[in-house]
Amino acid sequence: MTASTAVSSWGRRRRAISVVLAALIRRPAGVFGLAVLATLILASLVSLWWTPYDPKGTDPGRAWLLPFQHGHLLGTDRVGHDVFSQLLAGAWQTFTVAIAVAAISGVLGLTLALGTQLAPHGFGAVVVQLIDIMIAFPALLLAMILAAVYGGSFTTVALAIGIAYGVAVARVERAEVARALGSDFVLAARAAGASTARIVRKHVLPTILPTLIVQLSLAMALAVLAHAALTYLGYGNSPSSPSWGGILHEQQNYIRVRPLLVIWPGLAVVLTVLGFNLLGDALRDATDPRLRHGVPKR
Repeated sequence: MTASTAVSSWGRRRRAISVVLAALIRRPAGVFGLAVLATLILASLVSLWWTPYDPKGTDPGRAWLLPFQHGHLLGTDRVGHDVFSQLLAGAWQTFTVAIAVAAISGVLGLTLALGTQLAPHGFGAVVVQLIDIMIAFPALLLAMILAAVYGGSFTTVALAIGIAYGVAVARVERAEVARALGSDFVLAARAAGASTARIVRKHVLPTILPTLIVQLSLAMALAVLAHAALTYLGYGNSPSSPSWGGILHEQQNYIRVRPLLVIWPGLAVVLTVLGFNLLGDALRDATDPRLRHGVPKR
């Protein structure tokens, strides 16, 4: 590839990205989703270097403080933990598990979906049967089984959720890949002598991209829910950093005394999941030319 070709290719990509971003910010759902994602990323990065108080530090002399008392933005719990510092530190686990699950489920789902259509018929049939079998195992159950065998580490939880949702992504993308491979432009490319790799790169992947984006955003949202549920049950908790599910587990016994201690982490989970879902829907509309400009009226 020459330098001029590389520059022109980068220019086309930059223009495509700018068009998608412009279409995204015109949608309230996209703006809300971007705001939630940016807040989560910012909180995750900030928590690595700074928190108002030590998330694990206790101060019994300042227990049960209400919000905005003595410099504690969201108050403290029964042993003096600063609630805002704990939520800030828990954002890092939430963000990393969402990204890890999206990467694992995307790679696994796309590989299985392409394998069922491009591999020999016997292999594809076996993969389809394996997908149907794996669908029957809920992600939480698979994560709990792997955690019981290999230990409830963060890596185990992320792998279990990513594999479970990757199979679900493969089931949806398999139909999209089959539809793309059976289209007229793919048949024309094959007649022109294009290789399978070029067809997948130039024709199949751009066609299934909107659906894949929605599936990955759902995987991230479900990963946040699954991680909160697993950490609530005691799986995947990191000793060096609190988690939103772990905070819910610790404060559930005091919900009658201080209900806000349960509301804050629950609200963080709800807003994050809602933001990922809305961002996925807005990205689907922004990346699909048929939806980006609206359906023309007859």
